Formats: sequence, structure tokens, C-alpha cells
Amino acid sequence: MARRERYLVGLDAGTSTIVAVVGEALDEGGLDIIGIGLADARGIRRGLVVNLEEAVESIKKAIDEAELTAGVEIDSVHLGLSGAHVKAFNSRGVVAVAGKNREITREDVNRAIDAAKAVALPSGREIVHVLPQDFVVDEQDGVGSPIGMTGARLEVNVHVVTGSTASTQNIVACVNRAGVRVIDTMLEQLAAAESVLTADEKELGVALVDIGGGTTDFAIYERGSLWHTGVLELGGNHLTNDIAVGLRTPIPEAEKVKRRHGCALAGLIEEEETVEVASVGGRQPRVIPRRILSEAIQPRAENIFRQLWDEIRNAGYEHSLHSGIVLTGGGGILDGMPEIADQIFDLPIRRGCPVGVGGLTDHVNNPAFATAVGLVMCAHRNQLVAPAHAAGSDALSRVVVGLRRVFKEFF
Repeated sequence: MARRERYLVGLDAGTSTIVAVVGEALDEGGLDIIGIGLADARGIRRGLVVNLEEAVESIKKAIDEAELTAGVEIDSVHLGLSGAHVKAFNSRGVVAVAGKNREITREDVNRAIDAAKAVALPSGREIVHVLPQDFVVDEQDGVGSPIGMTGARLEVNVHVVTGSTASTQNIVACVNRAGVRVIDTMLEQLAAAESVLTADEKELGVALVDIGGGTTDFAIYERGSLWHTGVLELGGNHLTNDIAVGLRTPIPEAEKVKRRHGCALAGLIEEEETVEVASVGGRQPRVIPRRILSEAIQPRAENIFRQLWDEIRNAGYEHSLHSGIVLTGGGGILDGMPEIADQIFDLPIRRGCPVGVGGLTDHVNNPAFATAVGLVMCAHRNQLVAPAHAAGSDALSRVVVGLRRVFKEFF
């Protein structure tokens, strides 16, 4: 049996910010967040390493801060994986049941999953996750856990996530050079979903939308399983650039004014509100109506959600989102984003903050921490499931099938 780690670290290496979160696994089975580290991201753009040395320094700074706040030494992390290089598709595997008396065993399930992921990938790509969605036993579909059932034919539907081998190796190399080991990598949408989505939302149908600095990642759940993932190469930095151009202010100042005074919907702002905006070239700062700032942001925010809605409709899930849209990521914090999303999607909209953990809950109760906290939660749940699986109990084995869906390997 694998040694259970007491301290678990999630690392979200984003375009704008590097976030490291330290969780402590409690003896009674709970999880407390005990450390947080933040650093401005350098050398990483849209999930890809563009300057290795700068990326290493940014990661090291976040890790050092997390060590300081947690009071523990960090030697390994669970790393979030994102970027336009990550692509996914659905696949199906079919096998004949080989067990005695045609009773489906774990080995039959493994063979079906192996058959589903036996697809030809382009050169330079590798499978990151194989996530079971549901099973079909003979003519009976929608089976969540087939182990112990009787049948002659077993089928499985899976969501296969792939990534660029070189891109993954580069970000892992950055973390290693920062002095820590990468235990595993996980798609960031999966991690964020673990910390902010409820079981009811996943069952009824929901879209998780993670608005980062360089990209907007999304994941669609239905009937309790993940059915579609994607990445838009648009994010919060595009809003910042629009402010810089529209208001003729330096990009660092545009980012500051966006965070302090930004609003994605001009209609929410009172006419008399004003903000001070720095000028370029050493000129004096200007005081402008806050509505003008909002008018520089709103078109891009609408564009992000319209492109996302096109992606959802093209994938055929526009009528499946009965629980609506959950916004996470730093871009989801911006005032007016839920209201803009409501106008575009005409669905229930909410911001997603991490739940289900103790400790520094006030500090991580923010959409920007959804991925990092989710990485820790997934690692913790994986540890709890592993001993149950090793025990070999038939009842617990059936539970394993459902619990392990969010992890890199099914068993």
C-alpha cells in the first residue's frame, strides 16, 4: 500500500499568477488548508513555458511563500495542467465478459477501459486522463458501476484527455528546477470542479468556466460524469490589454485599475462614479468616468462568453445545462461577469468558491483558488480511496468505481 502523505500541495501555474496551496490530511479524514503561496507569473503564457528561468523563479517564489505560511517543507506537488495544447475526445471500448458465470469483475472493467483508450494519437501527444463516463452491460445502458453484475458484453464510454508531451515536460521541468517533485498532473478543469461543483449540479448538467489570465477553460458535466472539455485562447489579460489601449495607460496600471475598479457591465455603474487612470510617457494621471472603463471591458467580456456559447452549442450540450454555469478563476471575480454571462447564456449563473475544506477557509474562499484547492482535494480523496481498494471488499470496490473517476488512472 502506498504511504499516505500528511501534507498535500496543489500548484496552479497560471498565466497571471502562480498559486500554491498546502493541505493537511487530518486523522479523522478531513482536510485543512494550512498554507498559501502567491507569485506573479513570469515565463508562462497560456499554459506554455516561454521562458524557463523566469518560470522557475516564479514557481519557487510561490512555493517558498506556501512553506512559510504552512510551516512545513514542501518537496512534492500535484500540478495543474492547462493550455491550448490540451485536447480531449470521447471514446468507447467493448469487451466480452470473461469472468466465471459471466459475472463482471474489475479486470473486465480494466480491459474495457484499455480498449477505449487504444486510439492512435498524433506524434508528440500523450494521454493525460482516461475518465469513465458510464457503462453498458448487454442492452442496459447508463450503468455507473458494473462490477458484480452479470452479462456477456461490457461497453464503457470514456473521456480521453491528451496533451502535448513537450509542453507537459517543460512545465514539469520548471517545477523540478524549483526544487520540488511533481507527483502527478491533473487537468485544471477537473481540479476546479472538485472544489466548487456539487453532486447535484454534475448530475443535472452544468458547465464549469475557469477564466484565467491567458485562457478560458471549460468542462461540461452531465449525469454525474465529464462529457466535454475545451479551451478558449481568451482570458483576463485580453481585458487588461483592451483597457491599456482604450484608456492609453501602461499595461501594469491597466491591470491595477481593472482589479480595483473594473466592471464588465456598464449598466451597473452610477453616472457620477470616477476613477483615476495613469497616463503613458510620464504625463499626469487623468480622472475619467468609471463607465468609460467599463465600456472598454464589456465588449471583450461579451466576446468571451459568446465564443464559449458557440463551443457549447457546437458540441451539442446547449440543452443539457440544467444547473447553469459556474464561473471560477481570477476572471470570474470581476464585477459584472455573472450579469454578462446571464445575458449571453440565459441560464443560472453563480461564482464558484472552494468548499469542503477547513483551515484557512476565509483566505481560499475565492474563485481564483478553485484549481489549487481542487488539486489538494483530489489528492486527498485519492489517498482515502486507495486503502479501501487494497482491502478488497466487494462493497467498497463498487464505490471505488465512482470515486476514482476524477483521477488520472481508473484503478
